[in-house]
Amino acid sequence: MTFFVFLGGWTVGRNVMDTLSEGIITTDLTLTAGVAVLFFIGLGILIANIFGVPVPTSMTTVGAIAGLGLATGTLNYATIAEIVSWWIVTPIIGFWIGGVIGRYIYPEVNRRVQIEKSAGPLLALDRDGTIPKPTFGPNTTWAELGTTVVVLVIGCYMAFSAGASNVPNAAAPLVGGVGGLPDDTAIIIATLAIGFGGFTIARRTMESVGGELSDIPLLAALFVMVTASTITTLLSWIGIPISLVMATVMTIVGIGWGRATRPITFREAVTRDTGEPEIVPGAITAEEMEGKPAAPIGEEEPEEVLKAGDLFNPRAIMKYISMWIIGPSVSTVLAYGFFILIPGVA
Repeated sequence: MTFFVFLGGWTVGRNVMDTLSEGIITTDLTLTAGVAVLFFIGLGILIANIFGVPVPTSMTTVGAIAGLGLATGTLNYATIAEIVSWWIVTPIIGFWIGGVIGRYIYPEVNRRVQIEKSAGPLLALDRDGTIPKPTFGPNTTWAELGTTVVVLVIGCYMAFSAGASNVPNAAAPLVGGVGGLPDDTAIIIATLAIGFGGFTIARRTMESVGGELSDIPLLAALFVMVTASTITTLLSWIGIPISLVMATVMTIVGIGWGRATRPITFREAVTRDTGEPEIVPGAITAEEMEGKPAAPIGEEEPEEVLKAGDLFNPRAIMKYISMWIIGPSVSTVLAYGFFILIPGVA
């Protein structure tokens, strides 16, 4: 996965790096100032990871650089306005795409596609011949192998997207025009640092995202990964620093909302004349009744679906959203105060 993080940073991530290193402030970012900015970014992320909260790295980075710009009078307000506008629009896009998937697409795909997981290893080595060759595990089927490959490919795509949005956060402050590192060197260093962090302290954050935020089937998770990764990659392509977590969280909420509103038709939702059917947030966590089509929109769901557990933890969602506000705000204030007190660093 680290390779795909590197690939995302090496290709699409360069556009974001240009925005962070040259677009937010109107002067060259010195290497000394870049290191100071990295300190505030890293401190905030370290504290958040210790408590298992996924802080929006891209937003924290923008906040720290904006604090430098405010302190030195070099802030490019037009660029900041464009970035913040996308921060507001992105959760809405993720929510509505997720809503369409949950309401119209997911139930039918879930009925037709069965993701299998058998006991024992997926693959084994056949040592009967002169040269060992891979073969199926004792219980592996072609369907299970195919779904495993799909999961792996989507995971690599999400790693690519994460690299496109996160590698520039660590690389951009090192690429200042005065005494900065070459772009390629900064990208390699940032990728190695991200890979090391992923294998160490980030485990607590993964547990938070995987357990506290939601409890959804693998198929729904794949929809979330593809949607969030695509949104993040496209915005990174146009140079917007965006958080992959932001798109992921709101896509999860959107799919849950869309799945839960299937008992209500569009006309009923607009007129608010819903009658008996109720919106049930936990509908997506239950499996469809095998061999039977999903209930048409406007009809009540089977009892097994309506009694499923909640799709997402509202308290966790609010914690994540609060971090989208607190993270960049704190980094802006800290960086501003630092560069005001020690102006010679900038």
